[in-house]
Amino acid sequence: MGSYYMTVSYMNKSLHDVLNKEVYNFLATAGAKYGVGFWKPGSGIIHQIILENYAYPGVMLIGTDSHTPNGGGLGAICIGVGGADAVDVMAGIPWELKCPNVIGVRLTGALSGWTSPKDVILKVAGILTVKGGTGAIVEYHGPGVESISCTGMATICNMGAEIGATTSVFPYNHRMKTYLDKTGRGEIASLADQFQDDLVPDKGCEYDQLIEINLSELKPHINGPFTPDLAHPVSDIGAVAKKSGWPLEVKVGLIGSCTNSSYEDMGRAASLAKQALDKGLKCKAQFTVTPGSEQIRATIERDGYTKILSDVGGVVLANACGPCIGQWDRKDVKKGEKNTIVTSYNRNFTARNDANPATHAFVTSPEIVTAMAIAGTLDFNPETDYLTAPNGEKFKLEPPTGDELPSRDFDPGQDTYQHPPSEGRSVDVSPSSNRLQLLEPFDKWHGKDLENMRVLIKVKGKCTTDHISAAGPWLKFRGHLDNISNNLLIGAVNIENNAVNKVKNQLTGEYGGVPDVARHYKANGESWVVVGDENYGEGSSREHAALEPRHLGGRAIIVKSFARIHETNLKKQGLLPLTFADPKDYDKIRPDDKISITGLKSFAPGKPLTAVIKHSDGSQDSISLNHTFNETQIEWFQAGSALNRMKELQ
Repeated sequence: MGSYYMTVSYMNKSLHDVLNKEVYNFLATAGAKYGVGFWKPGSGIIHQIILENYAYPGVMLIGTDSHTPNGGGLGAICIGVGGADAVDVMAGIPWELKCPNVIGVRLTGALSGWTSPKDVILKVAGILTVKGGTGAIVEYHGPGVESISCTGMATICNMGAEIGATTSVFPYNHRMKTYLDKTGRGEIASLADQFQDDLVPDKGCEYDQLIEINLSELKPHINGPFTPDLAHPVSDIGAVAKKSGWPLEVKVGLIGSCTNSSYEDMGRAASLAKQALDKGLKCKAQFTVTPGSEQIRATIERDGYTKILSDVGGVVLANACGPCIGQWDRKDVKKGEKNTIVTSYNRNFTARNDANPATHAFVTSPEIVTAMAIAGTLDFNPETDYLTAPNGEKFKLEPPTGDELPSRDFDPGQDTYQHPPSEGRSVDVSPSSNRLQLLEPFDKWHGKDLENMRVLIKVKGKCTTDHISAAGPWLKFRGHLDNISNNLLIGAVNIENNAVNKVKNQLTGEYGGVPDVARHYKANGESWVVVGDENYGEGSSREHAALEPRHLGGRAIIVKSFARIHETNLKKQGLLPLTFADPKDYDKIRPDDKISITGLKSFAPGKPLTAVIKHSDGSQDSISLNHTFNETQIEWFQAGSALNRMKELQ
């Protein structure tokens, strides 16, 4: 096949076959002449080799978004990474990943009625929680796979990020072939067909954990509020909401986003909207629709779905992230006003969608969102409950229907691509710009232990990348590190006072915003650390969540556990992401402590560091801190960042 380049794992058979010694020995012996990216048994590292004149079926792709794994819906190993990781790969630097476990999800039965592919991942999230998939690839398999469309599989894999999974994947099947043919990629389908027997798990293959779900028995789910793993059957959510004091009135229903915006999703939602319109009903809640691409937008407009969704009360938005990441100028409620929204998005963290921490956001399928937007209440179960038409007639919605793919092929829509300038090497940035700023190299490690650092904030509970670096209106400053750093940790809860964006400046004794106190420490030569809880950095692969603490004088982030992408991003920027050897040591740190990290002169893979905690009353504690640095990553720390190290090697 000629010269071919992969940063891939061997993905034939079950994923566990990559650990097969015979495969490893072949690749290791063949070396650069043959080879492919492979897992080295016992090392926990993925290796990268040039592939010449040979190719295995199976590809791995890395992308700078936490939802890159939706490619698992096409049978590919697609892993979300930080931007700096992608730079490494583009620069020809090997990309390394700790060898994942493999969680198997065996699907039996078949989807039908109100149950959709989204319900599979909502169920799995409820089982595994937001950190249960950390350090693992999720492999879906079993006869139930055949009842799921290709875009449905993509939805399931997309939301695998919400359980912390490295990635998720489905075996190649006829649903993928049909999708590839319909989207102009028939040659890929033909090639995959040649290796179809090799692109499914072996019978009897073993998994580190196995989950079994009977799709015929699976009921529609709705997860939330405030976290995507708080799972409830739709039939139960009304009672749970009443008991918990959650608002029952649905203020807004939002469908679409990268998770649920396919032609099939839009068609099933439109089928419900059409039923309501036929009875003279429109949505009681506000209703928004976000097509997944220009192609989807154009196709649903051509096929009449857009008109139906608009007639029922919907507003069709641009095919962009939109309210899913806070790009929503919401006017119907005031900030702080308790309310409920339902979305088909993937994340429902506090204040993520509308910057209102009192908004109770729930994630569910587009079908359930549409039904609840029509009914206007969270306790509406479309499987059993009736709606009332304007003439007083009681009626039930029939289960949604929708074509998997358009019968007339896709309409590509408008070609809005703009080719970049042919010469882009020299860029002039005005010093007065508040949107763009040239990056300056971070300072190198000074060769000594980090001593007497302040605790900027001890975070209580969940701290996602949205808490660390909020999106929404802040995204306009993505090109200006100093300006966007004004959102550093403004969403995190301070354990000292249960307040958000209110920490004590230990130099002045006054309370201020987290970024303001960080800037004051930096201006006075005081380094600082952040102390956090479990799964720190869950959520979007937001590189600014690592750039900002480094820019404002942070040196270490000490937590009970990290989300994978964020941990790597911190390493890339020269910070020390460290975990308590004993999670109970989190309780030993007080907001007014000074912390020294020792052992850095002999910093080595697998060798713990020590934190000496000096309390204001004169006492102190010494605790052990673990890390996952390898030799290359230690060089990043010593150089001040991975980018600095790349420059040194030029």
